[in-house]
Amino acid sequence: MPLLIVALGILLLLLLMLVFKLNAFLSLILVSLVVGIAEGMPASAVITSIQNGVGSTLGSLALIIGFGAMLGNLVAESGAAQRITYSLINKFGIKNIHWAMVITGFVVGIPLFYNAGFVILIPIVFTLAASTGLPLVYVGIPMAAALSVTHGFLPPHPGPSAIAVIYKADIGLTLVYGTIIAIPTIILAGPVFSKFLKNINSNPPKGLFVVKEYTDDQMPSYGVSLFTALVPVLLMAISASINFFLPQDSPARPVFSFLGDPVIALLISVLVAIVTLGLNRGKSMTEVMQIITSSISGIAMILLIIGGGGALKQVLVDSGVGNYIADLGKEAQFSPLVLAWSVTALLRICLGSATVAGLTAAGIVLPVIATSGANPELMVLATGAGSLMLSHVNDPGFWMFKEYFGLTLPQTLSSWSVMETIVSVMGLLGVLVLDAFV
Repeated sequence: MPLLIVALGILLLLLLMLVFKLNAFLSLILVSLVVGIAEGMPASAVITSIQNGVGSTLGSLALIIGFGAMLGNLVAESGAAQRITYSLINKFGIKNIHWAMVITGFVVGIPLFYNAGFVILIPIVFTLAASTGLPLVYVGIPMAAALSVTHGFLPPHPGPSAIAVIYKADIGLTLVYGTIIAIPTIILAGPVFSKFLKNINSNPPKGLFVVKEYTDDQMPSYGVSLFTALVPVLLMAISASINFFLPQDSPARPVFSFLGDPVIALLISVLVAIVTLGLNRGKSMTEVMQIITSSISGIAMILLIIGGGGALKQVLVDSGVGNYIADLGKEAQFSPLVLAWSVTALLRICLGSATVAGLTAAGIVLPVIATSGANPELMVLATGAGSLMLSHVNDPGFWMFKEYFGLTLPQTLSSWSVMETIVSVMGLLGVLVLDAFV
């Protein structure tokens, strides 16, 4: 019954948006109310759950997306994005530009949280699409695939890192095995799959990122452009690397952890960009602040919709749907790797949150490692792959992709959701292949 209610709730959401053309945020809140009450929650508890879901989702995301939009607008309006874009085009050629986005997404995605990496790279995607005349989704999917794979498979991301701790897996080995699986997964879900998306027409929010042509003299140098765009990446990468080797009681750990926090790293990056891409380029502080202010207007509805997705996710968690699925998983008889992936995938489809699905599933299948002798590192990767399965309307990441790229629901399902499913299934297949050799 709980799963039937979830399915009916998703159908109601599609009906409200596709048939009645109701705003996505309003639709998500209404469906959250209906699903929560139908699952047996008191009305007051449903309201509290919705508030907690919006708050917890936007708590850090609001700052990450806000600072990311500021940095993105400065990178775009200063001509830095165009300078980076032209360099990528010259090195890879227009026909191979999706490979440039894969490499960029993978390198940036290793130290960055998905959301932070997404908002940093999105202005480059916009500029590349505008400069080459290629469809926005065709350029963006390879980047999104690379970021998604690193988010689900590779430490030091919080999901796989936390799961590795639960399974007592070696984080270094997990990173090595995860990288081996990540490469073919990204290729298939990114450059290969994107070839089938060239006919998708997007309608991104007006004013989100300014895309205009600059002369060579108007653009900052390639070194300044690349350094400024990658400041948050460098800060987080240095923090992750140093903290990996420092002892737990080292007094330097809190310092590097602070500097490597996504919010602080992006804040520092905005301050650096104000100087390197604004004041040093002859702009007044007033002009730079106008660029920053204009960047916020383009993300207001995006934030609300992502918060709405978080509300639905929280209602599903608080109503007990996760526990219901957990009980089903304990009764199943599968290979430990397949069991970990299946339970996590089902939780992901129903709850939306990859992190919640991964950590919940890890608690369910943890005893299996001891009884079956399953490789703990591969169990981490199987769980991580399952946590990316079939992202749809209850996943805030789904709405982030939809709203930034200006897609309809069917377009988002046929691009983002299919891409995430490819990543998840390829991850499972990769784990099963590696299991035969390690």
